[in-house]
Amino acid sequence: MIRVRFAPSPTGNLHIGGARTALFNWLYARSKSGQFLLRIEDTDLSRSKKEYVEEILNSLKWLGFEWDEVCYQSQRFDIYREYAQKALKGGHAYIEKSESGREAIIFKVVPQKVKINDLIHGEIEFDTSVIKDQVLIKSDGTPTYNFSCVVDDALMKISHIIRGDDHISNTPKQILLYQALGFPLPEFAHLPLILAKEGGRMSKRKGATAITEYRSMGYLPKALVNFLMLLGWSPGDNREIIGIEEAIKLFDIRNVNKAAAVMDLDKLDWINNQYLKNEDPASLTEAVIPMLVEKKYIDKDKFDKDYILSLVKLFQPRLTVLNDFVDWADFFFLKDITIDPEAKQKYLARDLSKEFKLFIDRLDKLDKFDIVTIEAGFRELVKELNIEAKALIHPIRVVLTGKTIGPGLFEVIYYLGKERTQERLSKFIKKERT
Repeated sequence: MIRVRFAPSPTGNLHIGGARTALFNWLYARSKSGQFLLRIEDTDLSRSKKEYVEEILNSLKWLGFEWDEVCYQSQRFDIYREYAQKALKGGHAYIEKSESGREAIIFKVVPQKVKINDLIHGEIEFDTSVIKDQVLIKSDGTPTYNFSCVVDDALMKISHIIRGDDHISNTPKQILLYQALGFPLPEFAHLPLILAKEGGRMSKRKGATAITEYRSMGYLPKALVNFLMLLGWSPGDNREIIGIEEAIKLFDIRNVNKAAAVMDLDKLDWINNQYLKNEDPASLTEAVIPMLVEKKYIDKDKFDKDYILSLVKLFQPRLTVLNDFVDWADFFFLKDITIDPEAKQKYLARDLSKEFKLFIDRLDKLDKFDIVTIEAGFRELVKELNIEAKALIHPIRVVLTGKTIGPGLFEVIYYLGKERTQERLSKFIKKERT
């Protein structure tokens, strides 16, 4: 059976690179009806933190990467010491004492040529004569990364080790340990690095952000997973939107690109917009409600969900991230809005009190208050005033929303309601006169 693992170290949050590694392991396991295991590599007791473990687990769950088994290396120290003793007895290791008298167990590296057939890169040959003897158990009693990794991968019956290119230098050291301990060798696949769009390695400024931050910025998990898939793999036919179920059917680790992937945040935004446009509005409404509560735009115990749903539908085609809704639709929830100074200078520099008053009166005279009737009343007014529609559309929009862009003006007026629309226009006239 195919068994793969994702082995994060809880010394920090789960970032894009780690999430991509987890995804490709998970996809390969699911595509081959195999198992995806999670191993928390917390042997560094001083740097491993419980909050990082929780963040990693929550991020993996949010992305949808459910695991079949989980283990913690910090609970397996006795196992590592047992296998270190086996290496000693087999003549593959020796004890080295420090000046303080504490003992470390050191593995003897035998010079040889080691070859692997990497599933992504093809044949790779290593010369172990350039590798120095390796510590198995440090003098403080804790195991080293390479040793605990080999013992666990062997005992967990990991068939395929899928990890980043940065681990290639560890591979020959680990193969020597597999041989010395009599473990069967797994298959190896080393994923290409992810580079910033501007070139070079990623930094926090260039997209190397924790998954929790992408979540808080309003990216959908399905969109982020779709984006991660394209960092080194393609479903073919120049497709950029693919659901996870179809991806499982198509994915093979051997088809991952050898070249480095590029972290293009503009593409992520585009993909997220595609998913947002096609998402169930009711689902998006449930997602934005906590954001509105946090901003104190609505009371968590008293709000009109149908009204919020209507607003979500109004903005949905334009959204890049969910947070856009909270930023763009604020004027529907705030009693007092702030008008953008540039918008005011551009559209409200001249006295429009006469036109605004006439529009306030026109709203009162409407037979009914719906989008079609509001627009008809507006068109009649600008015709009577012998002005272009845009000469009044933009100023009214700025007074009502504080912004120059947004949904159609007549939809804005309808969802604001007659009273609030008239109130904001009247308040602006009064303020400008004083």
